[in-house]
Amino acid sequence: MKAVEGNEGDKCNYSTRLDTYGCGCSHDCSYCYAKSLLDFRKLWNPKAPSVGDIAKIGRDIRKLKPGTVVRLGGMTDCFQPVEKLYRVTYKTIRLLNRRGVEYLIVTKSAIVADDEYMAILDKDLAHIQITVTTLDDKLAATYEKASPPSERVKAILKLQEAGYDVQLRLSPFIPQYIDLEQLSGLGIDRCLVEFLRVNSWIKQWFDIDYSEYTLSQSSYLHLPLAKKKEYISRIKGFKELSVCEDESTAYEYWKEHFNHNPQDCCNLRRNNGTED
Repeated sequence: MKAVEGNEGDKCNYSTRLDTYGCGCSHDCSYCYAKSLLDFRKLWNPKAPSVGDIAKIGRDIRKLKPGTVVRLGGMTDCFQPVEKLYRVTYKTIRLLNRRGVEYLIVTKSAIVADDEYMAILDKDLAHIQITVTTLDDKLAATYEKASPPSERVKAILKLQEAGYDVQLRLSPFIPQYIDLEQLSGLGIDRCLVEFLRVNSWIKQWFDIDYSEYTLSQSSYLHLPLAKKKEYISRIKGFKELSVCEDESTAYEYWKEHFNHNPQDCCNLRRNNGTED
């Protein structure tokens, strides 16, 4: 568990991140910023991620202040396949439920919509964002080892039908990898977009055209705001569309002129039944 500080802390409404697994993620996505931060320190092992100590997690949860929103899955995916064996995320969710603590699940796995997890996800506390980068299962398999996108879409629709606060998270949004016409016809109500941010490590692992990434901030390259606005204008078919933004100037633009909830780019429906 870690307090959210710095650029993320300044922009995001969740104050705490909790990784139930660490030092590697078996999804091993080529564009992963966490991988780029940990790999060169020899702390990234996708084949054998470390397993959280549920007793310690329980002690940390008991220290949380009322009104806290905890993000599950910041540096690693809390629903990567090892969860089926150790069930640390399952146990963590139950502990958060007992304490009445809201939690934001960000995952590339369809496991979150399995019946056993839907049986414990509290609709007043759970916020779920399931990420896709493409709708092409074969293409996705070339750069990430998560659930096929088709399974993730089914998971989103299942959770949406059941009344959960769920969004498709287009993250990172790689324009040349997504069929926007197909995306608009999925029947998903809510979408959150996060653009790719690039450093030298990601460039080594993820082979795409980076010529448009010309804006530099905090050791990352970003698309300029004008180019982001152009791409966002092509996304249709959602009742609610927001942008999760890392670059400061673009963040202010989406906040003031675009996002469904200017106070929260994650567009969470808080436990009072409204956006906060």
